[in-house]
Amino acid sequence: MLSKIGSFILQRFSSVPYVIGYIGKVFSSSLFFMKRERAATRILIMQLLFTFIEALSIVSILAAGLGSALYVVGHNFLLSFGQGSLIYDLPVVVVSRELGPLLVAFVVTARSATAIATELGSMVTSHQIESYISVGVDPIDYLVSPRFLGVTLSVFLLSIYFSLFGLLFPAIMAKIVNNVPPSIYFRDLFQKVSVMTVVTVTIKSIVFGMVIAVTSTYYGFNVERASTEIPVAGIQAVSKSFFGIIIADVCIMVCSFLL
Repeated sequence: MLSKIGSFILQRFSSVPYVIGYIGKVFSSSLFFMKRERAATRILIMQLLFTFIEALSIVSILAAGLGSALYVVGHNFLLSFGQGSLIYDLPVVVVSRELGPLLVAFVVTARSATAIATELGSMVTSHQIESYISVGVDPIDYLVSPRFLGVTLSVFLLSIYFSLFGLLFPAIMAKIVNNVPPSIYFRDLFQKVSVMTVVTVTIKSIVFGMVIAVTSTYYGFNVERASTEIPVAGIQAVSKSFFGIIIADVCIMVCSFLL
């Protein structure tokens, strides 16, 4: 019985050293990305175009709808308890600090994780990765680093836009529903924004972007020879990214409350 448990644990964690080494290689390669050739920079720009620019409209609409609904519903709910002043805490805590980075990460995962894993998996099955290695080009430097930086930067920028739209549109609803001038709304709102909130949002967005990029590229390279493995790699990239994002969110949330 013990031998079976031991063999199961060894089988499950046998790839941990490889994963740690892969993450270390991605980080070290990304630090020296500016020294890469123009072709790698072009991949970074294309990744930003797909992950950030093309997802901006979706994120903006989602943030505007969430912020507006939260204000309308939350204002009536809080007034019933005589705590109407807390309506300015809701957008900051819920939209900007908690749900903002999380929803952005989910949107990026759904759009980009599958695309990256599928693209890299196709390159593996078509022997393009072997071609890069044969001419002395490191696939991590040329293929992974620009995607890692592009996805991480995209999640960070999208989180900023999510916060802006999520806090801006409730001001419109406040004017329509309660006739609150925007100047008074933003004055009371910015009093609720703390340095810890800004730091938490920044850390979450950067960590979530790293999780998505590392996971999707890892499972893309995990494809071996058969083209039927490519869809499986895409599914694993999405599911594992979701799992990693939730774990990272819980850890960051606990640390922010303990500090």
